[in-house]
Formats: sequence, C-alpha cells, structure tokens
Amino acid sequence: MELISEVGTPTTTADGPSDALSNALSNAVIRRSTQRRYLMCPPTHFDVVYSINPWMNPAKPTDQPIAAAQWQRIHDQLVDLGHTVDVIPPAPGLPDMVFAANGATVWGDRALVARFRHTERDAESTAYLDWFADRGLHVQQASTANEGEGDYLSAGPWLLAGSGFRTDRRAHLESEQYFDRPVIGLTLVDDRYYHLDTALAVLDDETVMYYPDAFTSGSQAILRELFPTAIIATAEDAGVFALNAVSDGLHVLMPAGSTGLVAKLREAGFVPIGLDVSELLRAGGGVKCCVLELHGPAGRR
Repeated sequence: MELISEVGTPTTTADGPSDALSNALSNAVIRRSTQRRYLMCPPTHFDVVYSINPWMNPAKPTDQPIAAAQWQRIHDQLVDLGHTVDVIPPAPGLPDMVFAANGATVWGDRALVARFRHTERDAESTAYLDWFADRGLHVQQASTANEGEGDYLSAGPWLLAGSGFRTDRRAHLESEQYFDRPVIGLTLVDDRYYHLDTALAVLDDETVMYYPDAFTSGSQAILRELFPTAIIATAEDAGVFALNAVSDGLHVLMPAGSTGLVAKLREAGFVPIGLDVSELLRAGGGVKCCVLELHGPAGRR
C-alpha cells in the first residue's frame, strides 16, 4: 500500500496551466507512505520505580490502565495505516521494557541488541536477544553501552547515532561495521533529551525534524549540512516530546501538545497524528520510544 500527499500544487485554471503553474507542479513535493514493520512491547509491567532520566519521579504514582490504553492507541494507529506490528512479550520486573525502541537496532536480517547504560534495564537485553534469535536473525549484543534505536536512526544511506548520555561514542564504530553502513555521530547536551529519538525524528530518507539546542554546535552544523530542508522544532515542541515521533514517509505519529510543529509538518506535506502519551511520559517515553522499526529488506515491503 502506498499513500501519497502532494505539497504546493495550485488549482489548474479553466484555460489550462500557466508557466508558473507548470513550474509549481513540477516542483511540488510528493510525500509517500510506505509499509513498515515494527516491534512493540505491551506496558503490562509499566511503572516508575526508579529514576534514570529527569522525567522520572517514583514518588508520583502511575496509572497502568491509562498507560496501556495509550500504548494500544499507538499500536492500533500503526495497524490502521497498513503497517505490520509484531509484539514481544513483556517480562515481569522490567517496567521500561515497553520502550521497545531501546532494545536493538535492526537492519535486514541483522539485529544489534542493546547493552543498557543503567543496570535497571540490563535484563531487557536477554529478552530481545532471544526474540530475534528465535526468528532466525543474525544477533549480537553490543559490546559497550548502546541503547538501540533510541540512539540510532536510519536516514537514507546513514545511521544517525547519538551519544552524550546513554550510548557510548565507541559503540558507533561497532554499529558501522556490523551493519556496513556509514554512521554519523551526533552529540546530545541536554539531559532532558537523553536519547537521539527525543531530539530528532527522521521523516523520510531526506527530511528530519530536530531541536537544535539539544545538540552541540558541531552536531548542529552536521545536521544543517546533511538536511538543509529540515523542520526546526522550538523549545516548546521539544518540551512536550513532540520529536519522539514515528514517520512512514507521510504520516507522522507524535505526542500531542505541539501546535507549531504540527503546522510546519502540514506545510511540508506530512500528515501529523497527535497521540496522548501523558502517562508514558512519566517515564520519559513517547510514541517513538514504544516503537522499534525493523528496517531494511525484512522490514519494508
């Protein structure tokens, strides 16, 4: 299934298109939705019982049924858009396993499973190792701190790779060699945006949206060079986790609450879909945190 949106296409006049109209038509941006395959983990054991990022406060009670309903909405929206969503069983005692994006980076038949920075999440790695191995993928656990697709985002030929708070910069070389893809390192500087996917979202192979102040000046320069048409988020956008988004090239599933970024996405031809993730955000997670994309030949159909 492929859905298409066209941007900047004016209405044809009764006398036929003018030269200006013809030029506009030829320069129109076409956005296409392509089928994807994702992995999610139900929030059966979701809770905030420790604090490993500024969003987490164990003193504030969580509402697991609300978290479950919010997770289900993400899952159902992806399915309704025509995507395939696999589900890994949640393991007792692992309240953050719902954030499946952190479990691994997957391309084709290769999965590089996370080695978490914090011991509280260590046991999640075993669950992901077993799940991918049972499905015949070539599986390896990262040799140093590497938090999966939380810090690795595929954009065209590159793997954009975050570091600064969770993933060790040394892990970038291992990922580059394992997937045989060039890795572009980006350094995060604001601990509220502790993973790359909280400060940047890949919308399609050529377009990203990001919050500049979450990155070093050097990383900002890299992003400007690689993505000159990027959509720039404000502090207000970032503060509601709006960049923790999942895009299929046309539809952008994102935490609700950002009006400015939604308008920019629509202007660029994307279809933003806001989702309430307020309960999941108590643990510092949004839409993308819950969704691991199974990239490449095994994932896109």
